[in-house]
Amino acid sequence: MPANTLPEQDAPMHRFEPKGQIRRFLPAQEGATAIEYALIASGIASALVAAITTLGGSVNNTWASVVNIFN
Repeated sequence: MPANTLPEQDAPMHRFEPKGQIRRFLPAQEGATAIEYALIASGIASALVAAITTLGGSVNNTWASVVNIFN
């Protein structure tokens, strides 16, 4: 017998049962909730970046006008 194998009685074969795997997987919602929160946060961050990029030039021009008034 090769050194890296086990006798059949020491290594019982486990059957893959899809129904049992699905039943154990469905109630686990912690990971799904964390992913949902991450998606929401990334959406908000993307919206902020888009708004700042779009409005950045006009806000800069407005503050430059204010500075020129006081000079």
